[in-house]
Amino acid sequence: MTNSGYLVGPHGYYLRDPESGKPLVWDLDRDRPVPFDDPRLVRPALEGRFLAAGVEVGADGERWSVADSARPAFSLLLHHLLPYTPEWAEGVADVPAATIRRMALEYLEHANVGGTIDVEGTTLPHRPVAVLLGKTVTNGWGGYECCWARTVMAALVGALEVPGGILGTTVRLNRPAVNRLDSVKPGPDGFMAQPLNPTSREKWQRQPHIRNAYRTLVPLAGDSPWSAALGPAHLPWLFMDSPPERWPVPTLPDVWIIYRTNPAISNWETGRIEAALERFPFIAAFAYTQDETNWYADLLLPEATDLESLQLYRIGGTKYIEQYWDHTGFALRQPVTAPPYNTRDITDVATELARRCGLLKEYVEAINRGAGVGVPLRTEQYDFALDPTTAPRAEVIWDRACRAATRSLTSGIAERDLEWFKTHGAFFVPFSEKRYYLHSAMKAQGLRYELPYQERIKRIGAELANRLHERGITWWDVQLDEYQPLPAWKDFPDIWTKVAVRHGRRPEEFPLWLLTSRSMQYSWGSNVSLPILADVARHVTGHFGLMLNRGTAKRLGIQEGDLVEIESPTGRTRGHAILREGVRPDVAVALQQFGHWATPVARDLDMPSLNQVAAMDLDLTDATGSGADVVKVAVRRASR
Repeated sequence: MTNSGYLVGPHGYYLRDPESGKPLVWDLDRDRPVPFDDPRLVRPALEGRFLAAGVEVGADGERWSVADSARPAFSLLLHHLLPYTPEWAEGVADVPAATIRRMALEYLEHANVGGTIDVEGTTLPHRPVAVLLGKTVTNGWGGYECCWARTVMAALVGALEVPGGILGTTVRLNRPAVNRLDSVKPGPDGFMAQPLNPTSREKWQRQPHIRNAYRTLVPLAGDSPWSAALGPAHLPWLFMDSPPERWPVPTLPDVWIIYRTNPAISNWETGRIEAALERFPFIAAFAYTQDETNWYADLLLPEATDLESLQLYRIGGTKYIEQYWDHTGFALRQPVTAPPYNTRDITDVATELARRCGLLKEYVEAINRGAGVGVPLRTEQYDFALDPTTAPRAEVIWDRACRAATRSLTSGIAERDLEWFKTHGAFFVPFSEKRYYLHSAMKAQGLRYELPYQERIKRIGAELANRLHERGITWWDVQLDEYQPLPAWKDFPDIWTKVAVRHGRRPEEFPLWLLTSRSMQYSWGSNVSLPILADVARHVTGHFGLMLNRGTAKRLGIQEGDLVEIESPTGRTRGHAILREGVRPDVAVALQQFGHWATPVARDLDMPSLNQVAAMDLDLTDATGSGADVVKVAVRRASR
């Protein structure tokens, strides 16, 4: 169920059958190349070189007729990995070669290759091994290589999308976004369809349609409602003052409306964000607490809080927050008290904005299609669609959503209205454990995982390079180098080290790596103004300061609780020292959701913020537009 047997030609693309265009594999029984889906194929070659004739199809349809030696993708993988021995890795990762070998063998021993398990009467592969990756490892430079290696390891033992192995969570790019199994559809070359942004000369988005330009720069982001969040969201801020060559000159927004977000804290290089906000002509912010972003707002708009408003939301199943449940359904958030003033539900606010802007028809039709809940209000089974000529009240919208949601969950059998949800709170139906795993859906459709050789990555990268170079854009070339079918190791630490040089500083001035971690108590940082959360967080080590290795602190003359200054090439922040044995001597750790100066309670916690010292830098941006929360810093005692 991988492309391990696909033959790769001398130009680095699949060797294809000239008539059907299908990738070829070498049939060991017939001693000749055949299409990968030939029904008589039993033993495809995985290693060796084979003299085979076919065509290679590269970027922009370029074709080569080939009668040359070709190698299976698995053979290329083996040769690609030869230099990366445990001894080599020991010098990079500070992990002994013997430990690496031991863990690799333990992974293999526990993989239970060939084992099966019964899941609700269906026999599935059972591979109880997994490598779990966390934040910072999975984004920014090195994220592609790390995720690729983790996933290839799982593919080698058959541990992708099976019990015990690595499972995906909420669907982000493929539709329908609420059903993982239904998102599996056949694509080219025997793989699952992926909605990549086009890179062909005819369909490429030459002019960015939004400020982060994900359709123009990031094919892998797709074009779903999530894509704007997955693209390079920091580029609009980075390009505000000095856009790169042959790129649209950014304009200040005439009106900037923000809702429950605080980019002056949550973005890198917070000083740059604040400087831009000072220049925005008009800012309107929905807020019930002062914070660092709405400090710059011209208009503060109240709204009903979560305890004063309505919202129906999906729970259970394989939703990323609550994976994995035996049931799936919807729950209602509803008012527990009346708003004390004249605040309005954000649903009513959105409806009124749409009406006044002349977008009511489009807005209501979007709701009818399922915007907000993910359930259409009109299908072949039922019709709860709203009249697009009339502005609906929030109660009407959510009543229709409740009815549609329950009908969709039960294939039209059950229908529950808003009043029912107000009484019962939630509606559930059983969720089969077999729906956790994509394996059965992939196998039923004869689909393979696009591993280990990612030929499509190579092709779209080459096409994107052609499109950008045709416009004379070369400042994205470093990112283009990441489009490798078999990624190679890079000296990732050196990427951050060079930031100091570009800002006129010496790398040795910044000997420590500042990393960050999430706080369960403070979640995404939206509750930092609540005093009770600070009371809870004080019982968890690591809050309210900068964690340092005890030996490093002694060398720097820093004691427990000392006020310290953290400096990078682009900024400074302060915090109190927390000394720990479990932190590497060359590392410091700070929670990231802080650095407040306007938010009540949070501004008094005196907590450092990585974002105040992290650089917003194109060279720190990978091919998907993401960056990692890593900064080279110096730490010293601060004068009070």
